[in-house]
Amino acid sequence: MTSNKRRRHTPEQIIRKLAEGNMLLAAGQELDEVCRHLEVAESTWHRWLAQYGGMKADDAKRLKELEAENARLKKLVANQALDIDMLKDLFVGKLLTPNRKRRAVTVLQERFGVSQRRACAVVGIHRSTMRLRTQPADDEDTRLRAWLRRFSTDRPRWGWRRAAKMARKSGWAVNDKRIRRLWCEEGLRVPQRRKKKRLTGVGVTVGAMCPIRPNVIWAMDFQFDTLADGRTIKLLNIIDEYTRECLAIEIGRSIDADQVVAVLDTLALTRGAPVYVRFDNGPEFVAHAVRDWCRFTGTGALFIDPGSPWQNGWIESFNGRLRDELLNSWRFDSLLEAQVITEDWRTDYNTARPHSAHGELSPAEFALQWTTTHQSQAA
Repeated sequence: MTSNKRRRHTPEQIIRKLAEGNMLLAAGQELDEVCRHLEVAESTWHRWLAQYGGMKADDAKRLKELEAENARLKKLVANQALDIDMLKDLFVGKLLTPNRKRRAVTVLQERFGVSQRRACAVVGIHRSTMRLRTQPADDEDTRLRAWLRRFSTDRPRWGWRRAAKMARKSGWAVNDKRIRRLWCEEGLRVPQRRKKKRLTGVGVTVGAMCPIRPNVIWAMDFQFDTLADGRTIKLLNIIDEYTRECLAIEIGRSIDADQVVAVLDTLALTRGAPVYVRFDNGPEFVAHAVRDWCRFTGTGALFIDPGSPWQNGWIESFNGRLRDELLNSWRFDSLLEAQVITEDWRTDYNTARPHSAHGELSPAEFALQWTTTHQSQAA
């Protein structure tokens, strides 16, 4: 049994049959005889003649190539438009990590029904990376992540660098890269600080009268905060500029010059009087009581120029840490609560907070190291 499957002619075959048919027609044969000879219908002959009449085989071949090229270009444009739509549909943000790229490939496959190969090409990830299965987190990683989350809650103003140092102090055998990776994967961030206004004023550089040993210069300044009921409290902060230790944080509804002298007397009994005290030109510091205390103890007074807080840069830096790490995150219900919580923070600041200026030692550790080193040298 013969097959009646319809046979399609290529453009070259059509051109050749048209040429043969025209020769037969020129020889005097009728069109129906020519069509029977060529094994085509008369309607097909007229259609071929309208489409390919006057063309040569090379022209038909070129036309076929142009049609194929046109179809390919249309497909490329359609694919490019689809790629653009898929990229627009992805979530906002850069796809920097392999895990985010894997999730993006999955999203494109589900929403657009494209193949994994196509989605990987759009996202920019190799298919072998897509098929790579993430290793399950071990127990140590899980415990370290939990430790970082607790650390971030307890120290909201500390970043991953300080977290890495504290982790090693706590006994974790980890490097900075691992801590940073886990810190980012857990989404832990330090809140952005507002850009400070550039200070202007008359004064000298911050480095003037820099201390060379502990108990040479004490810096003092006032801070203010409010209780839950809206009442204002006043904080007197005193630090040792060399060791960065916070010597005292006196809190009261108001603090006058006599109270400043009382705090200085208490500190002088335990630590000895400093060589200098540095403060601004506030009324509590320029009062006769403070001036008399300096004269009786042989302590010099260093007053900064008006409008030049950078001349008292160490205490200003301490004020910023106290504000960020405690005052902005704690709401005091009473004056007694403020005194207790602030004293606990002061102890933690002196004993547990590392300083980059001290080689990541806390102020108390640095003071002990300095004392031990210089006592051994003197001996």
